[in-house]
Amino acid sequence: MGVTVEREGAVLLIGVDRAAKRNAWDLDTITGVAAAYEQLGQDPDVRVGVVFGHGDHFSAGLDLAQVLPAVQEQGPAVLSGTSAYDPFGLWGPPVPKPVVMAVQGIAFTLSIELALACDVVVAADDVRFRQLEIGRGIIPFGGATVRAVQQLGWGSAMRFLLTAEEFGAAEALRIGLVQEVVPAGQQLARAVELAQLIAAQAPLGVQGTLANARVAAAEGQAAAVEHLRGLLPGLLASEDAAEGVASFVGRRNARFTGR
Repeated sequence: MGVTVEREGAVLLIGVDRAAKRNAWDLDTITGVAAAYEQLGQDPDVRVGVVFGHGDHFSAGLDLAQVLPAVQEQGPAVLSGTSAYDPFGLWGPPVPKPVVMAVQGIAFTLSIELALACDVVVAADDVRFRQLEIGRGIIPFGGATVRAVQQLGWGSAMRFLLTAEEFGAAEALRIGLVQEVVPAGQQLARAVELAQLIAAQAPLGVQGTLANARVAAAEGQAAAVEHLRGLLPGLLASEDAAEGVASFVGRRNARFTGR
C-alpha cells in the first residue's frame, strides 16, 4: 500500500505501510508521504499531523537499491518528493502546521532525520535508533548533519553520527531526540492524544508560534524578534484572539475557527 492517510477530527494520520520491508521508504513512499504533508498544510480543516509506521518498526531507512540511483541522477532533493512541502524541511519548504511523530522498533537513518524535523516525538520503549550512513560509504542527506548539532548539541550529535552505533529510547530521551517514552504499542495513541491537544488550541497561534520558533532556530534571535513584530498585530486582531478573551471572561472552552 505504501502510505495510509486518515482523518481523526482535525488530526491527519500519515502511516508508512510497507511492514514486509520494515517500512523502508522507496520512491512511492516518498511521494505518498510528501503528498500527505501537502494535504496537512493546505486543508483548512486539518490542524496537526501524526506520522507513524505500521507494524513492528517505524522504518529501516531508505530502500537504497531503488532510491540511491535516483539521488545520483537527480540530486538529494529526491528525498523531499514533488509536493508543496518537504517532510524533512531541508530541500523544500517545511509544512506550516505541527507534526507529532510516533516511533517504534527499528528506526534507522531517515527515521532520525524525520524525528529531527518533527515538532514532538513519542517513542516506544523498544525503539532502536541508528544513523548508519557512514557504514555504507555515504553521509546523511535528510538533515541529520545540520539539525542534530543544532538541536541536540555537538557531542550528542557526533556520538551517533560518527560511530553509527545503535541507541535506544532512554538515550534518545536524554539527548532530546524524543520528548516522551511509552510502553511499546502505546506510542501512536499517545501521539494522537498530544496532536489532539495541539489541535484544540488557536490554529493561527499554533502556526505563528511554529513559524517564529523556526525563524529563531534558522536565523537567530534578532531575526525572530523582527518576525514576531510583524506577526503579532494580525494575531491580536484575529477572531480567534477575540474568542480567546471571550472564553476566558465567560469561563468556557474556546471555539477556535482559525480566522
